[in-house]
Amino acid sequence: MREWEKVTWASGQSEDAVMRRAGEAVARQAERMTKPGDLILVLAGKGHNGDDSRFAAGAIHDRRVEVVSVVDPEAVMAELPKLVGTNPVLIIDGLFGIGLNRPLALSWMRLIQRINATNLPVLAVDVPSGLNADSGEPLEDAVRARVTLTLGAVKQGFLKPNAWPFVGKLEVTPDIGLVPYPFDTEVGMLTAADFVDFPPARPIGGHKGTFGHVAIIAGSAGYHGAAVLAARGAQRAQPGLITLITAEEVYVPIAQQLQSVMVRTWKEDRNLPESCTAVLAGPGLAAADLPAHIREWVQELWAKSKLAIIVDASALSWLKPEATPDAPRVITPHPGEAAKMLGVTTAEVQSDRVAALRELSRRFGNGYVVLKGHQTLIGREREDLVVNSSGNPYLAQGGSGDLLAGYIAGFLAQPELRRDPRTLCYAVWQHGVAADFILERKPNWTIEELAEVLGAAKP
Repeated sequence: MREWEKVTWASGQSEDAVMRRAGEAVARQAERMTKPGDLILVLAGKGHNGDDSRFAAGAIHDRRVEVVSVVDPEAVMAELPKLVGTNPVLIIDGLFGIGLNRPLALSWMRLIQRINATNLPVLAVDVPSGLNADSGEPLEDAVRARVTLTLGAVKQGFLKPNAWPFVGKLEVTPDIGLVPYPFDTEVGMLTAADFVDFPPARPIGGHKGTFGHVAIIAGSAGYHGAAVLAARGAQRAQPGLITLITAEEVYVPIAQQLQSVMVRTWKEDRNLPESCTAVLAGPGLAAADLPAHIREWVQELWAKSKLAIIVDASALSWLKPEATPDAPRVITPHPGEAAKMLGVTTAEVQSDRVAALRELSRRFGNGYVVLKGHQTLIGREREDLVVNSSGNPYLAQGGSGDLLAGYIAGFLAQPELRRDPRTLCYAVWQHGVAADFILERKPNWTIEELAEVLGAAKP
């Protein structure tokens, strides 16, 4: 960021103009987090982060705004109970920015602790005050933000699990008036701007065969709901045809819940539909008495099939490290599953998610990996990676991953979309957008309800 700013100032752009643009972005985010008439408390430090916050205060519409210039933390700490007593609904944290690189003085630490103790939602400007933006570690203590709106580019420390309790939901505003980004980067963050005019309009003369046929190998005794959710996810991607292949003992409860999805039981011959273009295997294949030939079938498809193959859930543990054909391969592990596949602990995966993803991709045929969880990471061994910006903690419900796997498979079954590198990213991003959309309207939503809005929600 510092080098980017230097290049920008050398181009003739003024710091004042950039800070005003940053302030506008913060103001819009504050408006999204509040309602007209609400009171917003702005805590502005003496540096550029404070200047961004002051510009934000002047750009906020239809809200009451109280700006407190924080020079003496002890004085503000004494005033804080009175300020909180005026019932603000949001605090904007503009105390410190990325320039902070040493432990805070005791008085500043105490102020930050008092801010956290108010339990009010906090919008952090660029970085939660007290957090080291490079390492993701708090400098003794840091503001615990509900949302961090980072400016220009995501700071690498925000991708570290230790930073997550302080960062909260990470949002980025890339356009703050700086010159075009002049550097290469290993990891980028998905935003709505990445999906303008995507997915593309369907050809008017298309038919069912144009849009692919996804086969889903899923469901077993006690786990038939996972198969249904995977099928629902695939339906929301709108491939031409969907066939669900499942265990005989759960055929009836699955078939009763699906109308446009073809449902049949698996047989020893392992036949896929002739028109099949993609296969999803894994959701609900967790029964202890699962036939051995199902595992062998999935292993054979992964190792030899020219179709797009997506593997999720229990089937992830069946894969063998080996070369695969030059055809789409996607695995969708959560951190625990990734750890099992790599033979390490979950903590080791989480400590360096980028390295874990690349190693998974390397071991399993250079396929794409969707490493799920907070800040879902997407990519493969020798390419740039992307972090998903959408979603919320309420996605941590049983069935969420089954729905996503089906959604991914439904898109990758479509020949035109399979060739677009945005497709996999879009599926993950839209899954999170749907969760954010429904959370605003219903706090106690279910995965079945998420399936109803998947693909229809707008950020």
